[in-house]
Amino acid sequence: MKKHIALLSGDGIGPEVAKQAVKVLKAVANTFDHEFTFEEALVGAAAIDATGDPFPDETYQVCKKSNAVLFGAIGDPKYDNDPTAKVRPEEGLLRMRKMLGLFANIRPVASYKILEDASPLKNNIVSGTDFVVFRELTSGLYFGQPRGRSEDGKSAFETSIYTEQEITRIAQLAFEAAQKRKNKVTLVDKANVLVTSRLWREVVTKFHKKNFPEVELDFLFVDNAAMQIILNPSSFDVILTENLFGDIITDEASVIAGSLGLLPSASMGSGLGLYEPIHGSYPQAAGQNIANPMASILSAAMLLEMSFDLVDEANTIRKAVEIAMNTGFVTKDINPEKYIGTEEVGDKIAELVKEKQLA
Repeated sequence: MKKHIALLSGDGIGPEVAKQAVKVLKAVANTFDHEFTFEEALVGAAAIDATGDPFPDETYQVCKKSNAVLFGAIGDPKYDNDPTAKVRPEEGLLRMRKMLGLFANIRPVASYKILEDASPLKNNIVSGTDFVVFRELTSGLYFGQPRGRSEDGKSAFETSIYTEQEITRIAQLAFEAAQKRKNKVTLVDKANVLVTSRLWREVVTKFHKKNFPEVELDFLFVDNAAMQIILNPSSFDVILTENLFGDIITDEASVIAGSLGLLPSASMGSGLGLYEPIHGSYPQAAGQNIANPMASILSAAMLLEMSFDLVDEANTIRKAVEIAMNTGFVTKDINPEKYIGTEEVGDKIAELVKEKQLA
């Protein structure tokens, strides 16, 4: 298989962790007889510094002609800490999502035996956690119009708008994912209060009955779901939800694993997928060879599975990451007493992929 990947390393530790993901993808290509080519492009603060634009047209064109996008991170203190800045790196991310039509954010959450003590939850609660959240990304309260303040400035308003088409297209992805997992989808809403949530429940129920009757569908109000993610995270398989609720519960769920450096994500749309770690640019660690590259490497595994349908290759990466952790090849965030560097972790995982002996 021949595929072309846009490489948007971005800011902070983004280039360091993305470099390790590329290293592992090249190991996959060599081991499984594929050909992956990479084309770099600027985004975020790096793009502002070079062009004045956090998502320049040149970067957009590189993405459009690629089969998938591997993304590092966006953000830089010189913009974050400057209230007078006319343009900010994060604007590039929002524009990129919109221009590439990325309407679904997908975040898997899994526990690792070696990190159970690092989780704020008890071991018996964390153990066996393995679910994925499908969050609608381009509509709802964050994007609804009209919005504003009253003339006297003493009140403010915004609107949440959803359409049947917007709900159906992400439901399709969620149910397809459930078919490959444990055949269960949980819709998280607030249908007892919100009209948009009632639309979500009506549309998803109808879509489920017509297209995926073999998949179990249940419902949780968002407040109860937030509680159950803490009390019994292993009970979930696929969570489907709207933009605002998804933003909140994915951040809540991100602490379960014990390290942000282990959590990958994907943003999907009409054909093109973008894959990135959730940890952000962490500029304090940039250039020190201490950043955990595993989330970026696991994002590369998602890329292989979701954009290229290379399931065995993706699982090989996941198994290699697990073996590396279990044998002590980890960065400081996982083991502050005994650790190795970003480059060395990438080297070890790539080596394991090449060996292909991952029993």
